[in-house]
Amino acid sequence: MIVTRLDEIQLREQVGELADLLVDTVEDGASVGFLAPLDRTAAIAWWEERAAAVAAGQSAVWAAHEGKRAVGTVSLVFPDKPNSRHRAELVKLMVHREARGRGLGRRLLTTAETAAIDAGVTLLHLDTETDSLAERLYGSAGWTRAGVIPDFAASPDGVLRPTTIYYKDVGRSAVRASR
Repeated sequence: MIVTRLDEIQLREQVGELADLLVDTVEDGASVGFLAPLDRTAAIAWWEERAAAVAAGQSAVWAAHEGKRAVGTVSLVFPDKPNSRHRAELVKLMVHREARGRGLGRRLLTTAETAAIDAGVTLLHLDTETDSLAERLYGSAGWTRAGVIPDFAASPDGVLRPTTIYYKDVGRSAVRASR
């Protein structure tokens, strides 16, 4: 599998593949901000909006491909306020059902963490559905659990679920790794 950071043009060229990945993720029950059933047209529109954010430097998107098919993605969202430029939010880490169990989620996570460090980001944060597979990944990858918010977001089937907030001080990680 090849993991590539997408620029605006590449993202626009791949919106169909990425939309299929998003639809698969929602169909599998992952809480990534959408309710099921997710219409492919709506998924395409959502990814097209991400292209504008990439063009503006507000977001970075990576896609993992197996052949010509997108099987995974992860993004970073960068704040626009002067007092928060040291941090970024990790969002939409998704791995297609057929590509799971091969370490791709961890690889995408590591890719985003490394890129954040390279961009001067020292603190990452994210939220994920409590007790999800994703939560296990973040815990095992050295992220710190900050707390749980009850009934934070609806799962794809519309049931309110708790969300766990995580953070990772990648600035200190980078300093330790350079020693």
